[in-house]
Amino acid sequence: MYQLGDFKKGLKLLYEGSPYTVLDFQHVKPGKGNQFTRAKLRNLITGQNREFTFKQGEKFEEADISTVEMQFLYKDDNGFNFMNQSNYEQISLNEDEVGDAKNYLTENLDCVIMMFNGKSIGVDVPNSVTLKVTKTDPNFAGNTVTGAQKPAELETGYTVKVPMHISEGDMLKVDTRTGEYVERVNK
Repeated sequence: MYQLGDFKKGLKLLYEGSPYTVLDFQHVKPGKGNQFTRAKLRNLITGQNREFTFKQGEKFEEADISTVEMQFLYKDDNGFNFMNQSNYEQISLNEDEVGDAKNYLTENLDCVIMMFNGKSIGVDVPNSVTLKVTKTDPNFAGNTVTGAQKPAELETGYTVKVPMHISEGDMLKVDTRTGEYVERVNK
């Protein structure tokens, strides 16, 4: 059981029957009255962010979330297909279960699948991935303004803002936490 004093960012807990992760919290000690905690939590099933106010002394169960390391195989009409590297068991997840991770999934990418009560609730990808640029505007002479950016479509269909010197076929490192371009990678 967790208490309010155990709160920290990333803590996974069970509240109102659903698994949540703590995004942010603040312990408040008013001059009059009892202390309380304001917390911003993300529902791990729906992805919805909600704010709650908890009274001192409230307790929370630990969310029964397990993780399984899997490798992304391919996407088809049924969804996104993953394989467990240890027992070669395969599962297929739909677009809602995969969430924003779909923007970074390439064949043979190692991922972590989060499970709650035997059902998958999300996919964690590495903090950065290397993706190929499939479509972007060419760089024209004179486009040398400092900080100028243009959109580039990556092999997964995701579009990211990149510097003007990036061209089609370049390999880019992308931060999966922010969805932003980090650097060009030498082939």
